[in-house]
Amino acid sequence: MRSVISVYVENKYGVLTRVAGLFMRRGFNIDSLTVGETENPAYSRMTITMNGDDYAREQLVNQLKKLHNVKRVKVLESETSVERELMLIKVRSTPENRSEVMAAAEIYRAKIIDYNTDAMCVEVTGEPSKIKAFIEVMKPLGILEMCRTGAVALERGDNTIDR
Repeated sequence: MRSVISVYVENKYGVLTRVAGLFMRRGFNIDSLTVGETENPAYSRMTITMNGDDYAREQLVNQLKKLHNVKRVKVLESETSVERELMLIKVRSTPENRSEVMAAAEIYRAKIIDYNTDAMCVEVTGEPSKIKAFIEVMKPLGILEMCRTGAVALERGDNTIDR
């Protein structure tokens, strides 16, 4: 089962290493990890996605809460949160597939951010399922290169991790 965990931490050196090390010691893989400064520069928010059963998730959440620089930990449920991801993808551009890439970009509300006779670079943002679907559409057209940010997520409404 896929889980999204939001971790509010002190914005200090070594915190990321300690959090990642906890996953390593427990033998769990981090599917994606996004870290950035919050509205308060003294703190960062980590958004971690992982696969595992309820027991494994609860064990990791409990262990995360014990780390010194961790202030809050919350499992974000899909029904009560919003999740987005960013991807840049470079696709082969030929006279035969150019219009197909442009049409797909329009359908997926993506932006073509670089264009030349050999390749197009497209920016796609949205839920991870949208990103995966766009990749599948681009595969037959010739993906040259791509990179993804990993998930970022927040709870809906006035719920915050620091309450």
